[in-house]
Amino acid sequence: MRTPGRWWRHKSTPEKVETYTRWSFHFFAVMEFFSVGITSVAPLGARLGSAALLVVAVHAALCFVTVSRAIDWTRGRRPQPTGLMWTLAAVTAAIAAAALGLAELGPDGEDVDTAAGGVFGVILVFGPGIIALGVRDRRRAFAIAGGFAAGAWAVAFALGASVLTALITALIVLIGGVFIAFTAVFSVWLLDAVYELDEARETRARLAVAEERLRFGRDLHDVMGRNLAVIALKSELAVQLAQRGRPEAVAQMVEVQRLAQESQREVREVVRGYREADLASELAGAQGVLAAAGIDCTVGGATAARLPAAVQSALGWVVREAATNVLRHGDARRCAVRLRVLEGRVVLSVENDGVSETGTEPASGPPGSGLAGLRERLAELDGTLDAGPAGRGLFRLTAEIPLPSPPAASGAVPAAVAVRSVSEVTS
Repeated sequence: MRTPGRWWRHKSTPEKVETYTRWSFHFFAVMEFFSVGITSVAPLGARLGSAALLVVAVHAALCFVTVSRAIDWTRGRRPQPTGLMWTLAAVTAAIAAAALGLAELGPDGEDVDTAAGGVFGVILVFGPGIIALGVRDRRRAFAIAGGFAAGAWAVAFALGASVLTALITALIVLIGGVFIAFTAVFSVWLLDAVYELDEARETRARLAVAEERLRFGRDLHDVMGRNLAVIALKSELAVQLAQRGRPEAVAQMVEVQRLAQESQREVREVVRGYREADLASELAGAQGVLAAAGIDCTVGGATAARLPAAVQSALGWVVREAATNVLRHGDARRCAVRLRVLEGRVVLSVENDGVSETGTEPASGPPGSGLAGLRERLAELDGTLDAGPAGRGLFRLTAEIPLPSPPAASGAVPAAVAVRSVSEVTS
């Protein structure tokens, strides 16, 4: 069973902003009902107060539904709720006119005037603001508040209020309506901006993955391009020599066989990641890519310069795969990379807060790719790789690699070293 906290925690940032925006405006409708609907019963009496409570409840319900439909429209999930907005406008105008008429022509009493004035003011402030959610042009949104203020002046003046009183009433309605309308316009703008930023972040992540694929394609072309061209030429030469009955054809085919085997070995090295990778460059590159995707990435600990080249290469691929998986699979906000040289081992940790709902690592690809490929690379150096949750909302991947013993004369790094590398967040 999913708890409310878990439900909120696993929403993306744009979804959280949308939920906050939606329920903020829903709260306006709830506040309207409790602030002027229920409080009007006692001052207006049982009969008149019940009628006021009913009409305020109807208006609050219309506001509640309009908020949901309007926000869905701004996100492109529904058509514009034009009919619902006109209905809300008509109900708002009717209730406001009735409340103003009650204050001017109804039973005498300060309590009656206060209750009717409260209904009038709240209805005319919240109504135009809620309608503004369903309007694309902000000038139209403010014009709606201005129109209701002008209507309030006309109705108040027609019911016998003085010009100054009617003007003050219209000014109060205008200020309140413009404020709520501005809040609605700004909230929709902010919601759209958050969604656009999230889409830009996903685009950056896809571009980072595409760049990695292009880099791999370039490496593969560099390895295979020349060899395949030489194989094609030597094969053609061997065919011509064989057609002429020349014994040199055998030597050419032996050379073709050697080149083919060499190409196979080099391709295997590229695919499995045995080509040298500079750990310092990979750390800097991962930090830059994650920062561009909006993820706060910190790199700390020991320097990689004193590590053997083979260990740097293996850990460089771990960092590269970790950064790629954080971009592709997680919804991380923070990522911490730490390299430690302990007694007999080196520990590289990459930890982030983008753990998936199930708390498990993403499915790894075929052998030679993903986490399975990292395990193969580390196993070649007697290393190991562990991946899994590391606390609430965190994911950690750990790899260990023993380092070769240094020469006796060397006072460098101690003999046995284990490298543990923490990588990858899954969402």
